[in-house]
Amino acid sequence: MTITTEQLLTLTQWLSPAYPVGAFVFSHGLESAIADAQVFDKDSLIAWLSAVLEQGAGRNDAILIGAAYRGDQGAAAYGAALQPARERLLEARSQGAAFAKITRDVRGYDLPDAVFPVVFGWAARQAQLPLVPAAQVYLQAFVTNLVQGAQRLMPLGQTRAQQAIEALSPICAQVALENTGASLQDLGGFALAADIAAMRHEGLQPRLFRS
Repeated sequence: MTITTEQLLTLTQWLSPAYPVGAFVFSHGLESAIADAQVFDKDSLIAWLSAVLEQGAGRNDAILIGAAYRGDQGAAAYGAALQPARERLLEARSQGAAFAKITRDVRGYDLPDAVFPVVFGWAARQAQLPLVPAAQVYLQAFVTNLVQGAQRLMPLGQTRAQQAIEALSPICAQVALENTGASLQDLGGFALAADIAAMRHEGLQPRLFRS
């Protein structure tokens, strides 16, 4: 699980807001949850995102990253089929295609378009990044983007936002550690409220985000 300086810098480049994948336009259904007052402060945000990480997309993304990294057949198909709502599929495919394009252009990697965690796993393998740290940073970038989205949707503030990320980071680390070695047959979860929020977002008006 050791990581070199070069590998660390690659990860921070790929998962920084400056890398043009368009993550900032997606809320993963969080906008709908805030509109319905299911998420309304720092503690409820941490609880919501903890469930997403441990029981929903976080866990499944870690499995998909690991499967793609190992070259498991079917990772791309499973990753697309797993999305519970039209907008969540758009979110995963749009970010994956954007990541694939910029990484092909910058590094010349062989990266077909697919959902984001699968493309990321393929790229991490080609860059010879250590799997677990790569998935850990990926998950932290995922929740950081959602916390930043919450800052735009409710009175959270900078300090509470960073406290939320601080609280969620150990969960990111543990979820990646426990699930990157799992198989595609282990995919699944029960983050039902988050999935329903993603479905409800399609009819939300007005809205700031695409999912």
